[in-house]
Amino acid sequence: MVSDEDKIKKAFNQKTWNEIKASDSWQIFKVMAEFVEGFEKMASIGPCVSIFGSARSGPDNKYYQLAEEIAHKLTQSGYGVITGGGPGIMEAANKGAQRGDGISVGLNIELPFEQSSNPYIDHDKLITFKHFFVRKVMFQKYAQGFIVLPGGFGTFDEFFESATLIQTGKIGKFPIVLVGRAFWSGLVEWIQNVVQMEQRNISPEDLDLFTLVETADEAVEVINKFYSRYLLSPNF
Repeated sequence: MVSDEDKIKKAFNQKTWNEIKASDSWQIFKVMAEFVEGFEKMASIGPCVSIFGSARSGPDNKYYQLAEEIAHKLTQSGYGVITGGGPGIMEAANKGAQRGDGISVGLNIELPFEQSSNPYIDHDKLITFKHFFVRKVMFQKYAQGFIVLPGGFGTFDEFFESATLIQTGKIGKFPIVLVGRAFWSGLVEWIQNVVQMEQRNISPEDLDLFTLVETADEAVEVINKFYSRYLLSPNF
């Protein structure tokens, strides 16, 4: 019986196949290097909250302004802020953290259209990743909470991955806050009415994995109440 690898090898000469195999092997070391750099830079940042949202929201957007306010208030409660390092909501959150004299971390990603980092990140706390999955590990490992403002596919990915990891016990529970009822209410109602009640694809208690709020004060209050309730120190 011909294996799948043998079938693939037939499409290439031996030299080309060896180059492909070597390239795959070296890719492992590139990934390891990203993990090492991330762990070394993030290990001493202290308690932080990750803030997610659209890269396309400009300074005139109400959610940009709300993200800046939330970040500023978080610094006044003793938290630093972690973002994806780019423009839009990320920029606003780093800006708010900087204005509050708090830690401002940016985990940027290399993209084909060259996402550049925003200017409000602490110079020693900017890391640029090639791989999304390495970057997402840093968000999960070094954040004491997630605050999620309106965004696109990337924002949804970050929200659902964090909920999945908590639901399955792969990481410890931490607060996930969705900000903006007009944006999130339809999704929350669908999760409750269809995913949970109609299809039974999640348990009723899974709806408690996240909280829907409207204001900056409410968002920060969720984070603060979580740690005071469970008598936990907001650190890793």
